[in-house]
Amino acid sequence: MEQQSEMRSGTEIRPRRRQQKIGVVVSDKMQKTVVVEVERLVMHPMYQKYLRRRSRFMAHDEKDECRIGDRVEIRETRPLSRNKRWTVTSVLERASAE
Repeated sequence: MEQQSEMRSGTEIRPRRRQQKIGVVVSDKMQKTVVVEVERLVMHPMYQKYLRRRSRFMAHDEKDECRIGDRVEIRETRPLSRNKRWTVTSVLERASAE
């Protein structure tokens, strides 16, 4: 009995590390919110060919500084609204002004 109680006291529960992703801003029409599209490569199980898969995430942009075409880093966070569970941590590259 004593061994089990010692093992339980020695283990600690650590919070899960939050995911980070890099993507491109595809919409900035909302206030303090941007839509970020993240692209990844997935191998087809039968044909062994890489396919591009895209996911869109709504991210919180507190300073409203992101514009369409910017490459940004987003980080997982607590639910901020119905669809918003990510926040913009940094702008990696600005879109070229045309």
